[in-house]
Amino acid sequence: MAVAVNESLQQLKQLDEKISAFSSILSLAGWDQKVKAPKKGRSTFAKSMGAVSTEVFKMSISPELGEALEELTKPEVYETLDEKDQALVRDYNHNYTRSKSIPTDLFQEYSVLTGEANQAWEEARANNDFASYQPYLEKMVDFKRKFAEYYGYEDHPYDALMDAFEPGLKVKDIDPIFRDLRESSINLLERIQNSGTKMDRSFLEKNYDTKTQEEFLHNLLPKLGYDTEAGRLDATAHPFAQKVNIGDVRITTRYDEDNLSFALFSTIHEVGHALYEQGVREDLEGTGLNGGTSLGIHESQSRFLENMVGRTPEFWQAHYSDLQETFPEQLKDVSREDFYHAVNSVQPSFIRVEADELTYNLHIMIRYEIEKGLIAGDIEVKDLPRVWNEKMEEYLGIVPDNDSVGVLQDVHWSFGAIGYFHTYSLGNLYSAQILNTIQKEIPGFYEQIAQGDLTQIREWLREKIHQHGSIYQPSQLIEMVTGEKLNSDYLVNYLEEKYSKLYNLK
Repeated sequence: MAVAVNESLQQLKQLDEKISAFSSILSLAGWDQKVKAPKKGRSTFAKSMGAVSTEVFKMSISPELGEALEELTKPEVYETLDEKDQALVRDYNHNYTRSKSIPTDLFQEYSVLTGEANQAWEEARANNDFASYQPYLEKMVDFKRKFAEYYGYEDHPYDALMDAFEPGLKVKDIDPIFRDLRESSINLLERIQNSGTKMDRSFLEKNYDTKTQEEFLHNLLPKLGYDTEAGRLDATAHPFAQKVNIGDVRITTRYDEDNLSFALFSTIHEVGHALYEQGVREDLEGTGLNGGTSLGIHESQSRFLENMVGRTPEFWQAHYSDLQETFPEQLKDVSREDFYHAVNSVQPSFIRVEADELTYNLHIMIRYEIEKGLIAGDIEVKDLPRVWNEKMEEYLGIVPDNDSVGVLQDVHWSFGAIGYFHTYSLGNLYSAQILNTIQKEIPGFYEQIAQGDLTQIREWLREKIHQHGSIYQPSQLIEMVTGEKLNSDYLVNYLEEKYSKLYNLK
């Protein structure tokens, strides 16, 4: 038996090493395609990436992997493995089981659709033409309903799709958490709007030279804890962080010469993602465990740095004078307090990625509720523009003028990312819970931020979260870090306290 176990474990690790190497190359190629590649070569290059991706997929469902997993998942064998090997077996078995459950011909049809649907979405959004996109989205939803049945679920078909992005979390877990957050957020928004307090944001929308913004951000990166020798900052249309390996974690941002805050906070946000990946312990390099454990936990790290650190008065106590010196004409008459108020102002908006810290979660809940309804058959695609606008009015008090800034604004559905959106709000929920814990364990948490020294904060996050990669499931990790399961009270209380002070609410 021991020989069979050792051989199976060796087989798994050899495949894991090869898949990880291919995935690293795909990450580098994906970054290049989005950031540096010339337009004329992108379509041909995409085919090459597709060929490599297919090879990775084949390895992930290969008979060799199946045989190894069959041996290693036996309870009497699995229990003898160390923590790292158990995590590797757990993750590969989860992905193998899901991938093998989908008939090959069905998956090939779906793959073709994602390419067609993405192009149809781009044209529909540009032309404000939901009707042209509708048949593609109907097919996509139909595929996802079928996939949910193949994957299997106990309570709700949407559980099967969410599991790909936040393993183990179900509708019955999220619904009460989101309900509490939604009700408190809508109530807080109404009180803010009735407070009579207005924040002046006009100075953020003056002309800010993009090269000068870039210089400021490059100087800020090491102060945030980002290892500039293990990454780089570039410009792109849609900001993202991309890990090639632990020693090469790249971030991007988008510069807007008429909006200082966009590049500023999107960069801090992406640094949060990058710190997670740069902080994974070295013995996980080259394995399938060398990245963040889930999209929700990953988002907690970016939201923590962007909001719980980067939007605090203490952060700007440390960095505002540098920003003011960088843009003396635009900010010469703007006090640090006015700047802090401006970057934390609340104003309902149509576009999710431009939403403030409070209303952002309401954008996510609209999408979560729609997706859940689509997969359950309670909502049909043809009704989406109406349903979207009704929920926007109910939650945010505004109605989009057209579908391009409404139901067509997000790309996710066109490439099949259904079951994904809730992870954005999960990130906010996790981050508030982590904030509550870190303040207890790091005396002078805010004083350190005010001094511009995030070293101890970064090392705490690295010890508690980053170093583990994906060894632990998200529910395990949040309980290890904070001592309890996910709890919406921390984010509800954080938002209440922050905005009551900002808007002088009683």
